[in-house]
Amino acid sequence: MTKLNRFLIPLFMLGFASHGLAKEHVITQKGKLFSPTDISLAPGDTIIFKNDDDTSHNVFASTEGMKFNLGIQKSGTETSHKFESPGDAEVRCAIHPKMKLKVTVKN
Repeated sequence: MTKLNRFLIPLFMLGFASHGLAKEHVITQKGKLFSPTDISLAPGDTIIFKNDDDTSHNVFASTEGMKFNLGIQKSGTETSHKFESPGDAEVRCAIHPKMKLKVTVKN
């Protein structure tokens, strides 16, 4: 193995491994509330929204640069959203306006 390959292979493996560091976080919906109500993530992390309520929800965020709408989520189902960019988002339920989740994405 050449000196260059001995240098490049570990760098390649480090870069490949760091790609797999994204995490999944579970936010439950129960009693028409998000739990927890505040979460910090790294870019690339995903939130799984688990509807443990006896009613449907519609999870969305209208924060500029972080907009998404997961549509109607029936009781007993899960949906997810990946947060790519740093920033703060307020996640809400279009059906139950008192439901609020603060998401902070930072490097």
